[in-house]
Amino acid sequence: MEILNYAFMQRALIAALIVGITAPAIGIYLVQRRQALMGDGIGHVALTGVGLGFLLNTSPIWVATAVAIAGSVVMELIRWYGKTRGDLALAMLFYGGMAGGVMLMNLSDAGSNANLGTYLFGSITTVSPQDMTTIYVLAALVLAITIGLRRQLFAVCQDEEFARVTGLPVRLLNLLVAVTAAVTVTVAMRVVGLLLVSALMVIPVAAAQQISRSFAVTFSVAVAIGVAVTLTGTTTSYYVDVPSGATIVLFAIGVFVLFTGLAAPLAKKRARAAAEASKGCTLEVPGDRTVTDDVSVSG
Repeated sequence: MEILNYAFMQRALIAALIVGITAPAIGIYLVQRRQALMGDGIGHVALTGVGLGFLLNTSPIWVATAVAIAGSVVMELIRWYGKTRGDLALAMLFYGGMAGGVMLMNLSDAGSNANLGTYLFGSITTVSPQDMTTIYVLAALVLAITIGLRRQLFAVCQDEEFARVTGLPVRLLNLLVAVTAAVTVTVAMRVVGLLLVSALMVIPVAAAQQISRSFAVTFSVAVAIGVAVTLTGTTTSYYVDVPSGATIVLFAIGVFVLFTGLAAPLAKKRARAAAEASKGCTLEVPGDRTVTDDVSVSG
């Protein structure tokens, strides 16, 4: 294939593959916690890290990772303690992160509107070998947490009170989910952009939930969808010359629509299978049953 003859496209496809795996892997826990838009908020905060990286003339990805982690911790603390005005505090954090990133980017010598656009909307063909090293390290961390602690994380995301009763460190695990989401945002920002990364976390999971009710199956299908749309979107963006991030997200939405259309026939098929199975579970009374077999209660 012609696309594989270029080193920058080889890096782009590998980065797309990694993001296609990691984004749904953490996204399933966010969806389970009803925090589907958390990735979007972290993306706003991470933009300050990108601007700070350019201002300090250092790696924007590593600085964005540190800032995103700090922002995710603040978000989790607001969720714990900011019961009355937590939504207002989160809004200020998100908008402040976006404004801070734009300001710092313009104050730096290396920053420009072009650089800002590559991080906001993704520019997968500009991924450098140094970026790939960072992506490998961060992605390995995300997968180690999301797969290695899947039982504990699922228990906390499903029912915090039950998880607390069983002795799990609920707050620590919640904090771990938030931090892992922050790391995933910075892994994916060169592929789909900070403004679209939340879509890649949520849409494959939502699509998988249309045809599956099992957590393990949903996890596997969501990751498969993530890999498929990122690789397909990246390849399409190369041949058609369109933005990779937007293409990937549109493909993901297309898969969601397709799976939604398949959900109704699958539900009917499951219902028919359940009805057929229930026919074989009838209780038959023996023919030689006598009156003395009856049990009566007298007052």
